[in-house]
Amino acid sequence: MDKSLNRKILYLAIPSIVSNITVPLLGLCDVVVMGHVGGALHIGAIAVGSMIFNVMYWLFGFLRMGTSGFTAQALGGRNIPLAVTMLRRGLLVALSIGLLLLLFQWPLQELMFFLMQLTAEVMPFCSSYYYICIWGAPAMLGLYVLMGWLVGMQNTRIPMLLAIGQNVINIGLSLLLVIGFGLEIRGVAIGTMVAQWTTFLIGIAVVRRYYGKVLRRHSSRWTELTQGLGRFFSINMDIFLRTVCLVAVNLYFTSSGAMQGAEILAANTLLMQFFMFFSYVMDGFAFAGEALAGKCYGAGNHVLLRQTIGHIFAWGLLVAMIFSVVYWLGGTSILNLMTTDANVVHTATNYLWWAVAVPFSGMAAFVWDGVFIGTLKARGMLLSCAMATFCFFLIYILLFPSLRNHALWLAFIVYLLVRGLVQTIYYHRK
Repeated sequence: MDKSLNRKILYLAIPSIVSNITVPLLGLCDVVVMGHVGGALHIGAIAVGSMIFNVMYWLFGFLRMGTSGFTAQALGGRNIPLAVTMLRRGLLVALSIGLLLLLFQWPLQELMFFLMQLTAEVMPFCSSYYYICIWGAPAMLGLYVLMGWLVGMQNTRIPMLLAIGQNVINIGLSLLLVIGFGLEIRGVAIGTMVAQWTTFLIGIAVVRRYYGKVLRRHSSRWTELTQGLGRFFSINMDIFLRTVCLVAVNLYFTSSGAMQGAEILAANTLLMQFFMFFSYVMDGFAFAGEALAGKCYGAGNHVLLRQTIGHIFAWGLLVAMIFSVVYWLGGTSILNLMTTDANVVHTATNYLWWAVAVPFSGMAAFVWDGVFIGTLKARGMLLSCAMATFCFFLIYILLFPSLRNHALWLAFIVYLLVRGLVQTIYYHRK
């Protein structure tokens, strides 16, 4: 294997992995803080409020992915003016969407609360959290663009530092406002919103500091910003619809577990953390794929593109093997660390072998997602995810009466495999 190419992959992947690992720490801190100063209603409100914004921001993840792909290709083609335009165009779109979310925050809240079927007891706490956090939406969407642009420019270290900084600010402010000033759930929400705006403004300053000469040398006229919006939205609409499919599968997986009782729900939740741990690492290699594949594709270097894809797949296989072996040998021990409920551990152990199969089943989908984002083959991502989602629901509906929760896990494994298989066929046929 090419050592220099491996170094480039790791140079881009490792900072992204570190960034991903910081994400669950924030949610854990919020829950712990509320658990010590509030009660079950506070904890439930934080969980529901966080889920609302996670789903909402996940749906707008195309701002990061689309910006990354366009920028990497522009960089590979040595079209620096276009790369600069992509940053400004992305920020224009992100801040416009953020403004619309602020303007329509009340009907959006009503829709979300209706879909979540909130109880009367938890609704006031969720409202307090929502109406504060929504003001951070423009900053959060702007951060998506900054992160995507930096990845496209082959820089994942600044996004890593920004992600760590955001979490540190958020945790510190939440502790100060909740414990120091007694603001309870409002303190957590204010901490989140202030951290988002602070990190966004710092991100703007850092980009101007490191890329100031390039940005000043290549100014973008209004016509240049709006000229490519059609293709920008066309590709990003495919990414958006693909994300809708992802959200549908993940939400239904959770709700199906809930319908089978508290123990199954708890067991599935714990085992899905195994998938999340794996995804934090594989996402790092997917980000490397975005940056490197996009640059190769933009430069027209298809030989290097094939080599890059082969190397990232090799890393993916290694990561999948490590995770599967760890889950196979130590899965029960990990479950015991996550909960002291022996009944939940026993139930989860009955389905542990599905979690062992997840890394190998999902590896290809992660790698191809990165490659497809970098090469702007968003239609292939949408097609694969739509077909995989159809297979997920078909298998679940057909087998659930006899296999129950095993049917749910089998459907999820097939969903991951179909995504990777269809993307493989789509890429080589194109």
